Amino acid sequence: MRIHLQAASVVACLAFAATAGANVLRVCSTTTTGLNCAGAYPSIQKAVDVAHPGDWILVAPGIYHETGPATGPNSNKAGVYITTPGIHLRGLDRNKVIVDGTKPGAAEPCTSDASMQDFTGRNGIEVFEVDGTYVENLTVCNYLQGTNGEGGNEIWWNGGDGTGTQNLGTFWGNYLTATTTFFDASKPSAQYGIFMSNVKGPGKVTYSYASNMSDSDFYVGACPDCNTTLDHVHAQNSSLGYSGTNSGGHLIIQNSEWDHNKTGLAPNSLNNDDAPSPQSGLCPEGGGYCTFIQNNYVHDNNNPNVPSSGISGNAPVGTGIELSGGQFDVVRDNRIENQGAWGIVVNDYPDTEMPPPVAKCSGGISVPGVVCYFQAKGNRIEHNQLAYNGFFLNPTNGDLANQGTGLGNCFHDNRDPDGLTSAPPFIEALDSNCDGLTPGDEGMLVVQLLCASQLVGPCPDTPLTSYPRATGVDLTPLPTHETSMPNPCDGVPAHQSNHWCP
Repeated sequence: MRIHLQAASVVACLAFAATAGANVLRVCSTTTTGLNCAGAYPSIQKAVDVAHPGDWILVAPGIYHETGPATGPNSNKAGVYITTPGIHLRGLDRNKVIVDGTKPGAAEPCTSDASMQDFTGRNGIEVFEVDGTYVENLTVCNYLQGTNGEGGNEIWWNGGDGTGTQNLGTFWGNYLTATTTFFDASKPSAQYGIFMSNVKGPGKVTYSYASNMSDSDFYVGACPDCNTTLDHVHAQNSSLGYSGTNSGGHLIIQNSEWDHNKTGLAPNSLNNDDAPSPQSGLCPEGGGYCTFIQNNYVHDNNNPNVPSSGISGNAPVGTGIELSGGQFDVVRDNRIENQGAWGIVVNDYPDTEMPPPVAKCSGGISVPGVVCYFQAKGNRIEHNQLAYNGFFLNPTNGDLANQGTGLGNCFHDNRDPDGLTSAPPFIEALDSNCDGLTPGDEGMLVVQLLCASQLVGPCPDTPLTSYPRATGVDLTPLPTHETSMPNPCDGVPAHQSNHWCP
């Protein structure tokens, strides 16, 4: 840990040095009113194109239909595409600086009008393989995947997607909103809200909100030592509130709210392009556990009527936290309530997808050409407060469940005021010292997981396999009152070009 703290101190010193001589580039849209826009850039991308390391880009309230660089190898990749390190991109008002992926011309921002959607396949704001960037105090909406499968991520720190390497270091995201108002099952959709992949950190996302994603609101993946923290974030109305494929090491998810998704949080191991697998919370330098899901409020993730696509659409409805093939994670001190299926479930995952060349089934059990089987093992589920879970009333539904066949999944000091329920029963008494094998339910729990996920579908609706099924997709409205940065001029350097934060 000392090494990481020293690295963070060095980065902070370098950032301070860069800020001392930084330019302040101002951006105004055609919808900006009430500010002096003389000398301002007409789009965020135009300011990004001329910015130098350490420069600040301040964005005035307005609607920005950003389409990225007009020409060159990076055109059409993102609305705002950042390849310069050390840039500070900050909006002056989180709710009124809107980076809008729809076509220009609508009366309102982030329109749900199908004719106004852009299926080019861009991401919203993408930071590509550069360190030291800040993205703060703004909203990104309606950047949709294209018919070619590209794009659809609202805000993305991309450290080398699909490479199996981690090429992006320090990053910060604060007071961000990521959402979409459009979903049509026959058309491409928005995939991820706030997305970090192939990162090595240290990085942090705080006071941010995401909703209406077909995959997940927040995602950290493809990093065996992510060195990333999610703190005071809020995720709603998506297939997964949080997904973390093959992410671990120094990773903390805390002080946040996860509700009205299909599944709340789902760290997972997959044999896919987010290599290297598995998802493991072990400290890379040795010495025990480094991945913590703690002090969160997880509730009411029972929603089948969310956008969905791909494997995330098979999330088990009614689940607060699912460790799917996850290893050596600590889930502690969370409040988990009103989950119809399970408060916390730990299960193995047999990945049957055809893997790309970068995937080697590392950490899994390989049956060539058939499956990469990831055991959920070494996880600690402790000191969680659970209540009103399992009300779907199917067998195994309740507070806690363990299907994992691996060694050492441990459950202790969890509490439910009405009495802790679990599958297998009395799960905490079976290995209260966390030094052996906790039995897994290899029978009925497997059936129920498959049925809650519709992986044996359509699963028959019987008194023993009754889970809510999708009847349509309902989207939450565009947020307009998320807490904005208290002082958006805080830290902005004094500069002759800075008319807004003198």
